[in-house]
Amino acid sequence: MVDSTRPAPDTVGFLYPGYSAEDEYPRLEGMLGGDSGDIRLPLAHTDIGEDAHRVDALLEMGSAARLAAGVAELAERGARAVVWACTSASFVFGWEGAHEQVRELSETAGLPASSTSFAFAHAVQALGAERVAIAATYPEDVADHFRAFLKAAGAEVVAMRGSGIITAAEVGTWGREEVLELARAGDHPEAQAVLLPDTALHTAAWIPDLEAELGKPVLTANQVTVWEGLRLLGRDPVHDRLGTLFARSGG
Repeated sequence: MVDSTRPAPDTVGFLYPGYSAEDEYPRLEGMLGGDSGDIRLPLAHTDIGEDAHRVDALLEMGSAARLAAGVAELAERGARAVVWACTSASFVFGWEGAHEQVRELSETAGLPASSTSFAFAHAVQALGAERVAIAATYPEDVADHFRAFLKAAGAEVVAMRGSGIITAAEVGTWGREEVLELARAGDHPEAQAVLLPDTALHTAAWIPDLEAELGKPVLTANQVTVWEGLRLLGRDPVHDRLGTLFARSGG
């Protein structure tokens, strides 16, 4: 029996490309919602087309038609905001193009909307970080688009490492040691935060390990995507296992 006196949960819907690390979202929902269940993070899977970290393939992956196809499912599941849970297929559109992508998504859904690329930009600002390092799974040419996006957002990228991984499917197989090595290799002494920009990468279970290893804030794609969605709803949850970003109230 439904308790009609209980407030409806804060529900953010995510458009997630493919299936590489979709299990991050129920994990994050359980961590943030806890026993109260007052946070819901449902996913709708979008058709990725060709699984390739290549600019032409990413532009098609992030096209308005592919994103629009998943919106109705999220609305049916009670979403009050929607986030395109993909970094590369948002930042490849450039600063203005990524804004247009989000505007179209918001109009289609009739809800506040954002993307993982803007989630990184907003999270960097929330941390007060001016200089960042990028530790990317992508090839260097794709990662360079992220560098340009962050520059447009006002952040200085002091180091960037691309790993040359072409498919999200391969990235999704990486475990703790590969993720720690990626972060170590991408760090720089002048960086105030290290960014791991791929929602195909599993990181939610290892964020405290990453920050302990580097001694500074680490922002990862699915972590900031969920933070951004809750930010759209005016929520600012605090959790001690999700890194500096979630340890700060008022972020």
